[in-house]
Amino acid sequence: MRIFHTKICANFGPAPKETGVLKWIDIPPMWLAGAAALAWGQAAHYPAGLNFGGVWADFAGGLLVGAGLVLMALALMELRRHRTTPIPHLEAERLVTSGIYKRSRNPIYLGDALILAGLILRWDAVLSLPLVPIFVWVIERRFILPEEDRLRRKFRMNFAQYCHKTRRWV
Repeated sequence: MRIFHTKICANFGPAPKETGVLKWIDIPPMWLAGAAALAWGQAAHYPAGLNFGGVWADFAGGLLVGAGLVLMALALMELRRHRTTPIPHLEAERLVTSGIYKRSRNPIYLGDALILAGLILRWDAVLSLPLVPIFVWVIERRFILPEEDRLRRKFRMNFAQYCHKTRRWV
């Protein structure tokens, strides 16, 4: 696990000091996968005769998933360019305020939310729509607020100015 993680993080900054398994399971992609699995299960087993409207919902869902993937790719490229980590449990080496981070302080999490919304539309999982705000709330509480606390302590005034100029989500 440590060797794999070191190879993955080589371009993003230093490896973590502790590598507990639970710490690496409690990451946003796992929360996204769990919410998506719930939505898929609801659509497959409890459709309740509801749908979003066929082809247009499929198209809109595809656009949302695509937009989410693009946001995530842009954010990861910017983090890599600045040689800092995308992993929420790790300490950031630099405060990234350029590229997509000029528009959103959390483009990766925004991408996650767009992907979830797109999958729900694509799968006609109407009853799963409340998962999107629940997912956003969980991500904000479990990851964004602790990350912002670490950034605030490390970058002080620079982070305060960044928060003043750039919104958390959009």
